[in-house]
Amino acid sequence: MDNVLNLAVILLYLIAIAAVGLRLSGKQKSGSDYFVGERSMPWWTVCFSVVATETSVLTVISVPGGTYAGAGFGNVELAFGYMIGRVIVATLLIPLYRQEGFTSAYQYLGQRFGRWSQGLASVTFVVTRLMAEGVRLFASAIPIKLLLDEFGMNVNYGVIIIVLTIITVAYTYLGGIKAVIWTDAIQMLLYLGGAILAIVVLAAHVGWTGITDAFHAGQFKVFDTDFAFSHILTSPFALPTAIIGGAIFAMASHGSDQLIVQRILSTKTLRDSQKAMIGSGVFIIIQFAAFSLVGALLWSYYGGRSVKDLGLATPDDIYPNFILHGLPVVISGLMVAGILGAAMGSLSSALNSMANSTVADIVHAFTNRQLPDDVALKVGRVMTIVWAILMAGFAMHFSGTTGNVYLTGLAIAGYTYGAMLGAFLLGRLVPRADQRDALVAFIATVIAMTYIVRNISIDVTKAGVATTASIAPQWLVPIGVVITLVVGGVMSLFHAAPSQSDRNAPSSRNDSTVVGR
Repeated sequence: MDNVLNLAVILLYLIAIAAVGLRLSGKQKSGSDYFVGERSMPWWTVCFSVVATETSVLTVISVPGGTYAGAGFGNVELAFGYMIGRVIVATLLIPLYRQEGFTSAYQYLGQRFGRWSQGLASVTFVVTRLMAEGVRLFASAIPIKLLLDEFGMNVNYGVIIIVLTIITVAYTYLGGIKAVIWTDAIQMLLYLGGAILAIVVLAAHVGWTGITDAFHAGQFKVFDTDFAFSHILTSPFALPTAIIGGAIFAMASHGSDQLIVQRILSTKTLRDSQKAMIGSGVFIIIQFAAFSLVGALLWSYYGGRSVKDLGLATPDDIYPNFILHGLPVVISGLMVAGILGAAMGSLSSALNSMANSTVADIVHAFTNRQLPDDVALKVGRVMTIVWAILMAGFAMHFSGTTGNVYLTGLAIAGYTYGAMLGAFLLGRLVPRADQRDALVAFIATVIAMTYIVRNISIDVTKAGVATTASIAPQWLVPIGVVITLVVGGVMSLFHAAPSQSDRNAPSSRNDSTVVGR
């Protein structure tokens, strides 16, 4: 009977979130409405949407599991670096996007270098996002399958992926960015509220003694002050890596990735956009702190026993195990719904931003024409379905893998984020650079980063054992940025500096603008 009630709660949630999203979004009448909500969204809903967009199922379950396994509050340390990067984006890049009336981050590259640079960046974005979100979608199905198994439902990964995709597409297709932002905000409140509920239950169970025990065991440690060079290069929690690398990583993910930029541009004013960006950084700190606190309290709740002693496979299983066995019926169903919400939030955001980039950047770059507003709406909806089908197919391709899909997702971002941010900085910092310089530098960086991600490892010693480790994901972005700036800067020395009119000629402001400015 308990499982029936929990399943009923989950099904009601799935139906309700789609209905609420469509109700709040209203009827979409134009491409601008579909992609940037006619720039009318409240900044706080956009703030919540940004947080939900960058939060996957693995964040919800891995942060508590990581704290339990010894990472402490290291993710909060990472969030401080991410906050710095968002402040820089809010100060330097968002005013540029707003001033020019862009609906896509890559329109800047079209205006600065030409439409081929805009097209290359957009194609790179949608391909990267297709792979990364496909991995993310499959990763989301893993804990959901485990939870459904506990409910007595033996459902395979393919079915979970298809159901999640269909429900998400239903409100994304009809409601556009407004539906995405409103449902993201609701889903963020649900999974974060679930974490707060877990904290209350756990704190009441372990008491002050359990909290102090966890503190003395290092569960509340925030800063990693091991400054060994190999540790800094390979550990995402080393202090310089988290703060410096994290800040540059956030500049790429929040300043040059259309997934986030699109949401920020849907607010009413520049100040609202900046508040949404910086506010999302504040909430990420709060979110990581809440999930880390769950992990620390779980450590006391289970008496610090190892994952193996608990009969679990990985630290990621600890929080779901508590949800299923440590919380009352219906409450556990709502918590599972919160995990579903994290999966659907990131998926809906990706689909809408990929459709937007297709219309705003790819069509313009490779046809040199703008779509009328009504046509843009139709094409955007069609591309939402196309990308959803491709993403679901890519996710199901991973259902037979035995590799670490979380690390796979990080590696995919490492291939391109440096080239993306580097192209923007090349345009801002190297006035001599032209489109040929930008294109060659971009391609060279992607090739170089592919080699680095796949082949470069560092010798490290952990617990007295010599081993090798990959470069920390946060350092991949600055490495890529340096390569782009060096290649593009050196190439720019071999030709005359373009005049202002020459620089704007390939893609003038009017030519590079999309629907609904």
